Amino acid sequence: MILINKLMAKKSWDSQGLKAPVTALLQHARADGNTRLVLFIIGAVALVVLLGFIYLKSQGVDYRQQNEVLGYLRELKEIDARWDLEVLRARVEGASGKAPVVADRGTRVPELLRRLKTAAADIDSPVLARGLPVLVKAVEQKTDLLNRYRASGATVTQSLGRMVDFDTEIAGLVRGAWQSVPQRERLVAIESTSALLFAHVMRYTADPTENERKNVEMFAADLRKANSGMPSGLSAGLARMDETVQQILGAKPVENELFQKVAMASTGPRIDSLTDAFSTETANTQIDSERYRIYLIAYAGALLILTGWLLSRLAVSYRLLESRVQERTRELSNALHQLKESEAQLIQTEKMSSLGQMVAGIAHEINTPLAYVKNSLGSVAGKLPEVKKLIVETNKLLRLMEAGSPDPERLQAKFQSVRELVHHFAEQQALAELGQLATDGLYGIDQISEIVLNLKNFSRLDRSKVSSFNLNEGLDSALLLAKHELKHLTIKKNFAEIPAITCSPSQLNQVFLNLINNAAQAIETGTGELTLTTRVEDAQHVAVDISDNGKGIPPEIMSKIFDPFFTTKAVGKGTGLGLSISYKIIEQHGGKISVDSTVGKGTTFTIVLPLTPPVTADLE
Repeated sequence: MILINKLMAKKSWDSQGLKAPVTALLQHARADGNTRLVLFIIGAVALVVLLGFIYLKSQGVDYRQQNEVLGYLRELKEIDARWDLEVLRARVEGASGKAPVVADRGTRVPELLRRLKTAAADIDSPVLARGLPVLVKAVEQKTDLLNRYRASGATVTQSLGRMVDFDTEIAGLVRGAWQSVPQRERLVAIESTSALLFAHVMRYTADPTENERKNVEMFAADLRKANSGMPSGLSAGLARMDETVQQILGAKPVENELFQKVAMASTGPRIDSLTDAFSTETANTQIDSERYRIYLIAYAGALLILTGWLLSRLAVSYRLLESRVQERTRELSNALHQLKESEAQLIQTEKMSSLGQMVAGIAHEINTPLAYVKNSLGSVAGKLPEVKKLIVETNKLLRLMEAGSPDPERLQAKFQSVRELVHHFAEQQALAELGQLATDGLYGIDQISEIVLNLKNFSRLDRSKVSSFNLNEGLDSALLLAKHELKHLTIKKNFAEIPAITCSPSQLNQVFLNLINNAAQAIETGTGELTLTTRVEDAQHVAVDISDNGKGIPPEIMSKIFDPFFTTKAVGKGTGLGLSISYKIIEQHGGKISVDSTVGKGTTFTIVLPLTPPVTADLE
């Protein structure tokens, strides 16, 4: 019974996969009486390998390399802090128009990064292997931002220095033009406007807001307008001042943007995070090595005892080997044969059960659009007598009008009758109503046609037939056929452009329908969300994610969900075969199915399938 249970749990075994190794073992045992000795040697090698593994794990940490790495990280942290201080000083001192004294402290950064990369290659550290590339990229980005900020800040600082000189120069030029310009109020306005412009430029460099920029642009425009007709010396000075103002307006936003990016750079936290993680890893490695030393001593003693016991058992059990192998082979062969027969019957039973549920749901879905058609045709039939009466009366009127000399009274009476009928039709909007009824009827027919077409697509291929198939189409068909189960859910489809795969479409449709129905049944609140996602996993595989926000799967039963007959549903509500059959179908296609679930949040089943199944795949 133990062997049978193990065989049931091993879903991927088939008759050839089981018989081949057993047959080879029997042939080897008959041909060579030293089979037990071979097994003993294999076990001994495995034990020695394990001993070597424990010995290697018990080796201590190379503290010299560890300390070098930590020293490099600390030096990087210091340089990063000095960079931040440099940027703040440049921000404060540059606004005064004086170029700040800046020392480039990052010249050692490339050497530090190179040494860190070399150390990471020498040290077997997952933390460094994972975190160092990210840190290197962050440091290089910050270095580039800092260099660009320095260049932009130098432009702004030089322009501010010239603005300070212009403040005095313009005042002197105005006084020099005092005698040659009769409209002296314009000179006063120019001097006042230039002073205000200088003040707002200084404010803008200290606080580059949009409102302050508009003030600078406004006073610069006023100064250009007032420059018209001024002496050449004053005009040239004002032009140079305007050019300098435009340089500041162009360079300051760039400098401010770069300042924000440098300030938000994550280099410092990344260095701290990597330093802490590497220190913790080093400490844990040392603790593990101490623990493995204890294991090594205990294992060496146990290995000596086990070796003596195995030697004694080997001599006793050698004679029983061949008879036991033959007996167990017969048991396994019989159990496999029975399991194959039972599996075929159970799969057919599950398919019939799913078919019954699907037919009931489709009948319900067809009934609703069928009601549209029935009601529309009934209403149209009710309107036909009135239409017929209008046509008859109109024909009578036409015959009277075609007569050579119609009776005016009869003609008037008939015309009045037809007009009343037409007026009646217009008041009731009969033609619009008939058109709407026809539209409703056609809509119902379209709904029925869509359901029938999807049902045809869903089951168009025999189970054993293999063809090219797009998984997006299979998911759409499964959604429509399970529509009656999904009315209370919000469906989200994130379908990517994926290539068609070679598979058994009807088998994969059965898998999709099983997973979608399970997801719908897992949402018990009455409303929920079902998300279907397709994507290209890699050059040779495509993937499908079926996610719900239902109750989730408890961790204690996660390992059992693919076992045959395991179900959490009430008696009579499920056979426990849906996921087991789905697992086998995906495995037969050379793919894999996995599940990720959190109790109270939901479950995601992920299916990964090859574009072309392996030659060993059994899709029959």
